[in-house]
Amino acid sequence: MLLDIENLTVQLPGAARPLLADISLTVRTGEVVGLVGESGSGKSTTAKAALRILPDEARASGRALVDGTDVLTMNGPRLREHRARTVAMVHQDPRSALNPVRRVGDFLVERLLATGQLDKRAARLRAVELLDAVGLPDPEQRIRQHPHEMSGGMLQRVVIAGALAAEPRLLLADEATSALDVTTQAEILALLRKLRAERDLGLLFITHDLHLAAAYCDRVYVMYAGRIVEEQQAGRLFTDARHPYTRGLLDCSPELGDTTRVLRPIPGKPPSLAEHFTGCPFAPRCPHAEPECESGPPELVPVEGGGTAACRRLPDLSAQPAAPAVRSTS
Repeated sequence: MLLDIENLTVQLPGAARPLLADISLTVRTGEVVGLVGESGSGKSTTAKAALRILPDEARASGRALVDGTDVLTMNGPRLREHRARTVAMVHQDPRSALNPVRRVGDFLVERLLATGQLDKRAARLRAVELLDAVGLPDPEQRIRQHPHEMSGGMLQRVVIAGALAAEPRLLLADEATSALDVTTQAEILALLRKLRAERDLGLLFITHDLHLAAAYCDRVYVMYAGRIVEEQQAGRLFTDARHPYTRGLLDCSPELGDTTRVLRPIPGKPPSLAEHFTGCPFAPRCPHAEPECESGPPELVPVEGGGTAACRRLPDLSAQPAAPAVRSTS
């Protein structure tokens, strides 16, 4: 298993509930795994655990294994080597990853020199190759440009090139396409899939867009309030979503070209870290909640047809098909 997060819990001082609660997640070599949920659900923190980029004051328990080694126990040179070579992250805003007063080539050369395998001349030649590999035209010219001279899509390609500099085995894409227009987004998604196939990478794809995750990924984990509430093969999410939260996300997601579908927003708002729950954290927003849902947090259990879900009413809900989309009659 390339990435194997086991029972990871992260607690911040003064917070009423954990930032992450008993998270378990896997990514195999060559697999694209989606991680979806509303803002604040813990998606980015889960990914950063693979690099051990957690708040200094955080207390973490459980394990975050990459190639069988627990990242949470790494220190000093071993951790720096892991961050430089084994795992790389592509963030949402490429401009935040680049120094605006330095050239793009400097960014890539520094990443390549950090591997300790190339001298400066060889690193510069390799930087040109990487820009060509991610589809930037005229890469010899691009390495001499500053970030302000490039579009957002071009900069995202530069950041991906930087992530690939050390030939990592695991790539973490944290909302890597959400700030791009639709056409550029499609190009970046195709690029990531191409690189994953060519380099046999594992890819953890973080997004708030459930439709995109279901179409792009092999498997999808759904997070809510720091917990995994469902895991399914991506193709089953539309037809056989089990958890009320997953169904709620689908019900409030627009579909391109469908002008008759009425969206049904999930009532309420996601909980903050100041809110404590004795039971299911989704219960205050759930249309199927009962008083018993407050008795304790539900555990993930296998569901018929594959996957897992965490809901005490799962047997009743599994017998019901997902609610059909409501259509306008006007």
